[in-house]
Amino acid sequence: MALSDDDLARLSRCVELAREALENGDQPFGSILVDADGRTRFEDRNRVKDGDPTRHPEFAIARWAVTNLSPAERAGATVYTSGEHCPMCAAAHAWVGLDRIVYATSSAQLSQWLREWGAPPSPVAPLPITTVAPLLTVEGPAPQFTEPMKALYEAKFRS
Repeated sequence: MALSDDDLARLSRCVELAREALENGDQPFGSILVDADGRTRFEDRNRVKDGDPTRHPEFAIARWAVTNLSPAERAGATVYTSGEHCPMCAAAHAWVGLDRIVYATSSAQLSQWLREWGAPPSPVAPLPITTVAPLLTVEGPAPQFTEPMKALYEAKFRS
């Protein structure tokens, strides 16, 4: 399924958040939560630099959604993210009843780039979201964002 212009605009915002994370010394990941009416309800960027490796924006979205949205609202929402969810975040989304996820670059792409740059691999397997949470609606990667995200990752992770 082709991504809409609206999807691409929202992914662009995620890339901006990833850039903001990098500029603040963090890993370049950013995500937003959009409700069924198209309103951005929550956005965040990675915040792992201070020692808590679970402070991913996708995990923050799951926590926020459970507190602030009904189950029906969560089911109708879409999460946009600069990078495909890790297994922890994919599981969190499934557990709280969020459904659609749209991502700019995949875990497989990032893993390949890390190997090319001689950077350490992730401490968790780079599983596709649907391997962890097979009932979620998942779309990505979006080729338009390959080069901008690769540059952000390279700035952070290249040895």
